[in-house]
Amino acid sequence: MTPESPARTPAAPAYRERLHLTWWIWPVMMIVVAILAVEVLLGFPAMPGWVPFAVLVPLTVAGMVWISRIRVAVTDGEFQVDDARLPVEFIKDVVALDAEGKREALGVGAHPLAFVVQRPWIGPAVQVLLDDPDDPTPYWIVSTRHPVELATALLNRR
Repeated sequence: MTPESPARTPAAPAYRERLHLTWWIWPVMMIVVAILAVEVLLGFPAMPGWVPFAVLVPLTVAGMVWISRIRVAVTDGEFQVDDARLPVEFIKDVVALDAEGKREALGVGAHPLAFVVQRPWIGPAVQVLLDDPDDPTPYWIVSTRHPVELATALLNRR
C-alpha cells in the first residue's frame, strides 16, 4: 500500500474584491420600489394591495444582487474579472487611477477595443496595459475600491 500524496489546495489569491453596491443604494431602491408599487395600485385599484410589493420587491433585490456579482482577483497566474481571465505574463504595466483619472481614461480618448468593467458607484480603477501581439485589446480598465493594492498585487505576480 502506497501513501497517497496530500491534496493540493490552490494558493490564496494575492488580491480579492467583490464590486458590490454601496450600502446607501439599498434603502434608496426600496423607497423607489415602494413608490412604484403605490403608483401601480393607483392605476389598478381593483388589484390586491400586496401584489405589486410581492412582485417588485423580490425583482429589485434580485437585480441588485445580480449587479453586485462581479469579482476581481489576482491569483498565481492570472488576473480574473468576473468570467474574464488575463494571464499575468501579458501585463506590461498597471496604473492606479483615482476617480478623475478613471473619468479621463474612459472619456473621449478611450480606445474602442479596451476591455472595461466599470461601476459608477466605485470611483477609482486600475488600467492594465497589455503586451500581447495576438490580442487586439490594448488595455483593461477595471473599477476597484483599492487601486494601489490591486496594482501592487498585479505587478508582484508578473
